[in-house]
Amino acid sequence: MSLTKDIESLLPHRKPFLFCDEIISADENSSVSEHTFTEDEFFFKGHFPQYPVVPGVILVETMAQCGGAALSYQKVFEDGSLFFLATVDKVKFRHQVRPGDKVRVEVKNLRVSKKMIKQEGKAWVGENLACEAEWMCLVGKAD
Repeated sequence: MSLTKDIESLLPHRKPFLFCDEIISADENSSVSEHTFTEDEFFFKGHFPQYPVVPGVILVETMAQCGGAALSYQKVFEDGSLFFLATVDKVKFRHQVRPGDKVRVEVKNLRVSKKMIKQEGKAWVGENLACEAEWMCLVGKAD
């Protein structure tokens, strides 16, 4: 069961740089979201043409987007807020993500205020842990 698939109403990101398809669950402590990487992703043409793999930085971005979208869904921030990735820590890449893979993103909220988000997350492909990290985003508005 999905809470929402209307991610564009929650994040300022747009295709081809939107990496959250739906939010499955969300509360003040954590969230679960999903994204499927299709064969048409722009980065597969160059990373790598003979053996396409989702770049690690895209997996980190996916986790951060999913975490931010879940908080936006819960109306933690003003409408139109922007999220700026400020730090990334404790990143580990453990399993490749390939075209067609559905990634389940589990995010824990470590600290949330009106101007800052600190989260940790894990990205799974089936039962395989693909990536884990901690990150901090600054929350702002477009001027």
